[in-house]
Amino acid sequence: MLSVIIITKNEAEHIDRCLASVSWADEIIVLDSGSKDSTVELCKAYTDKVFMTDWPGFGIQKQRALDKASHDWVLSLDADEQVSSELRAEIEQAMLNNQFDGYEIPRLSSYCGKQMRHGGWWPDYVLRLFRRDVGNFSDAAVHERIIVQGPVARLASPFLHETAENLEEILFKVNSYSSLGAQMLYEKGGRASISKAVLKACWSFIRTYWIKAAYLDGCQGLMLSISNAEVTYYKYAKLWEIQNQKSREHNIK
Repeated sequence: MLSVIIITKNEAEHIDRCLASVSWADEIIVLDSGSKDSTVELCKAYTDKVFMTDWPGFGIQKQRALDKASHDWVLSLDADEQVSSELRAEIEQAMLNNQFDGYEIPRLSSYCGKQMRHGGWWPDYVLRLFRRDVGNFSDAAVHERIIVQGPVARLASPFLHETAENLEEILFKVNSYSSLGAQMLYEKGGRASISKAVLKACWSFIRTYWIKAAYLDGCQGLMLSISNAEVTYYKYAKLWEIQNQKSREHNIK
């Protein structure tokens, strides 16, 4: 039997399609961290296991959702992802086969209306289906991952991922991810300068656009390369800002 776990905040634009795609699951668990739109009401139309909580970061939040799951198998799904009928069939067969403890699933992401096949975005395997008793989430604030103690295989059919439909969403994610990334780097002892931020951003653009061939995805490939560079630049610039602020606080003391 399968538990689907999802974390949400202001996901009214996506969550209905997401939940409809897994309405066949035995259990759906949603953890919401203070949505101001209709996310919670939409979720309650699909499941009575909707919980409200604070926001400690992606890894800890997803582990909280996992701790509420009750079935042997767990599928972790983001609010902007959907499970196709082909992927559903593969998931059901994988659970019946009983050969592996976890499965990586490819993710086909759309970016401003285009499904991206380059720039490091395809096939973009992510471990999302696993046995509850041998899996857990890392506690990273962003870019968390599932750790499975056992053999892992891959499925063929992808998630459909609506990563960003417009520039407003992109800018929001650039700001959010760069802030979380900067804090993580600081806590790990990372240090930065503005020159380092610029160099890291340039390398991010070159890696995405040229090395990973995002240029083959046209205008969206260029936009993706620029936004990746922006995330990188602001992450290190914000780390530099944190350093300066902590230094000033230390000097005052």
